[in-house]
Amino acid sequence: MLDELYQTIVTRLNTKQAGSYTVKLAEMGEDEIVKKVGEEAIEVILAAKAQGDARLVEEVADLTYHVLVLLAVRGLTPADVAKELERRKK
Repeated sequence: MLDELYQTIVTRLNTKQAGSYTVKLAEMGEDEIVKKVGEEAIEVILAAKAQGDARLVEEVADLTYHVLVLLAVRGLTPADVAKELERRKK
């Protein structure tokens, strides 16, 4: 699912799909994407502490999406993250 979402993000960025939130976010620039990642991370924390499991799952999904957009804009992939996680495995 994550690879499929990432590919959808890349496709939308490459085709500049009209009306796409992904494209709009990318056009606003990396600083705005990073800001959204930060906002979503805070929302994950708040959900974990007081909003229940369903809300936590929703917020983790939002954070995941925004992190994938950041990776795509930087020319990185989930495979790059997987390689780093593999490197850290003991």
